[in-house]
Amino acid sequence: MAREFKVAVAGATGAVGREMMRTLEARGFPVGSLLPLASARSEGRKVKFRGEEVPVSVLTDDSFKGVDIALFSAGAGASREFAPRAAESGCVVVDNSSAWRMDPEVPLVVPEVNPHAVAAYKTKGIIANPNCSTIQMVMVLKPIHDAARIKRVVVATYQAVSGTGLKAIEELKRQTEAIVAAREAKVEVYPHQIAFNLFPHIGSFTESGYTEEELKMVFETQKIMEDDSIRISATTVRVPVYFGHSESVNIETEKKLTADEAREILSRAPGVEVVDDPSGNLYPYPIMAAHRDETFVGRIREDMSVPSGLEMFVVSDNIRKGAALNTVQIAEVLVENYL
Repeated sequence: MAREFKVAVAGATGAVGREMMRTLEARGFPVGSLLPLASARSEGRKVKFRGEEVPVSVLTDDSFKGVDIALFSAGAGASREFAPRAAESGCVVVDNSSAWRMDPEVPLVVPEVNPHAVAAYKTKGIIANPNCSTIQMVMVLKPIHDAARIKRVVVATYQAVSGTGLKAIEELKRQTEAIVAAREAKVEVYPHQIAFNLFPHIGSFTESGYTEEELKMVFETQKIMEDDSIRISATTVRVPVYFGHSESVNIETEKKLTADEAREILSRAPGVEVVDDPSGNLYPYPIMAAHRDETFVGRIREDMSVPSGLEMFVVSDNIRKGAALNTVQIAEVLVENYL
């Protein structure tokens, strides 16, 4: 009989935590028992798993005794506080927050790109899940880099409100209903109205002028790709879409690739689906990716402004591949090869 594991999900009542549990169930992860964890505000609530109502426990220092794997989606503050406690209890943490991503002793993993990095979990007992916008970008960058070596990337993102959480999803819904009914759209979650609007502001602004989200895409990509020589510039934009981040990605390579060569390379990449027939109005868009596991890429064309460049449009569900699915896939690599 295959080994089963006691799995904790920290942040179990949030959008990503819920999706993590659905993903564990859908992919047949060998869960012997599930321990949903959340803050004291969720005490007494229950979550569904394999057709049963499972009570939610309060996240504390003592939550992880006997737990084999903990999937964290409780925010960076909770991860900084509780992930080391979990690791000390003998549990391996796969953390979805930004808390540990750039720690040199913590692997940052996208299983289709750098699964070998999981082996470094033993140092601290923690594996970091990258930022959602980084994940979908490196899914297409890695096969191109392997074929032609990437020199520079310029990316603009169009990111769904679900990346902020359930409150942002509700805010977009309320504002849209209010505007359609000619009522005032109240602004609470974001600095500006998001319904029928967009703004180039995700994360706090830094002294460089870039936002934290933009810098995550730079440094996380270099770490995952294991190549600090790749130059990256990002502009991240929040748009009034519920699910699915979109990215316009410009890539400059050392070796020239034609658009057809790039399509062929990407069509063989694991987890990537090429949707690229403009004559039939076929290209990636958020509704296509919503509630799907694949990373979609299209509008693949040669950049006419440089000798060796490509343009493409990449879309993925930020809650699925951008968070829950990638976290569970990391756990799958862990149990298949290391535990």
